[in-house]
Amino acid sequence: MMRLRDYISDRIKRAHYKAKNDDLARKMGLAGLVQNRPDGQVLVIAEGEKEDLEEFAAALQIKNAFIEVLDISLQYSPGSGGFSDFRKITGPDEVGERLDDGIEILKEMVTSLNNLNDKMDQTLNKQDQMLGKQDQMLDKQDQMLGKQDQMLDKQDDTITEIRGLRGDLKTHLDMRFERIEADLAELKEMKTALKEKGII
Repeated sequence: MMRLRDYISDRIKRAHYKAKNDDLARKMGLAGLVQNRPDGQVLVIAEGEKEDLEEFAAALQIKNAFIEVLDISLQYSPGSGGFSDFRKITGPDEVGERLDDGIEILKEMVTSLNNLNDKMDQTLNKQDQMLGKQDQMLDKQDQMLGKQDQMLDKQDDTITEIRGLRGDLKTHLDMRFERIEADLAELKEMKTALKEKGII
């Protein structure tokens, strides 16, 4: 059995770091304690098998949105067996400080959510503007289609009128041709009569 003693300096204090150490040590079957020190460091004492202690020490290097471990000072020594389990030791002033810190973290989260909501509102406004422009384009397209329909109607009217004119012209020409044919037939009869009388 070995003992690991860590002095840890982190960027953000009282951000659930001790609880993470406590949970990890219990899962790994280690015994010992974790405690905030007056100098601002976190003291971790853990006893167990050397391989487990090395894995535990590596897991203490936490970096996330709330915790950034800056330095770990490791010391290995023979274990005493004096710990029955792993404990998180909390000082009398830490609970109030944790509540204050929690409130500050919540304020930051609310501010971030408000900023996110503002950005979402801006995005939705831009989307609304784009939809408005799209509606205007569709209205113009409808107007163009209406004008196209009017042009097609005029074209149909023109075609109908041309067909009517062609029909009228054909009727007129047919009548003229009939009159010419009748005139020619009459001339032919006159020519025949003149020949019979010996005039021509």
